[in-house]
Amino acid sequence: MLGPSISEDNMILDEVTLGEALTHFACIGWKFIFACVPPTKIGNGIPAFVIAITFIGIVTAIVGEVATILGCVINLREAVTGITLVALGTSLPDTFASMTAAQTSEYADSAVGNVTGSNSVNVFLGLGLPWVIAAMYNGEY
Repeated sequence: MLGPSISEDNMILDEVTLGEALTHFACIGWKFIFACVPPTKIGNGIPAFVIAITFIGIVTAIVGEVATILGCVINLREAVTGITLVALGTSLPDTFASMTAAQTSEYADSAVGNVTGSNSVNVFLGLGLPWVIAAMYNGEY
């Protein structure tokens, strides 16, 4: 046998829809960049962690600059643009995770837990942590 064997349980994709093809080609750059993260078996995962955090920082800086430019173009204040895009960026992944959990779970317990947990983290860390840091920086705490 020359190649790997494929059992009947494995899915073989014969036809690709236009949406799937467009999504694949739109994300090919991201796939290439994040494929540069080494496997976690190397160095107990430390190189993978450092490189992944570096890439996340770079992507965050790019998104921040794009948000600033978008706010200038549509004539919105930076605070409004930042709050709107940060809220959208933190809520959409949680929404999709909750939707997937609700669809795959029999009683949707994990979806409810995801919604309440993600909102709690967003409120307490997203608002509370910067508030505490600002209070400590200003000498009010």
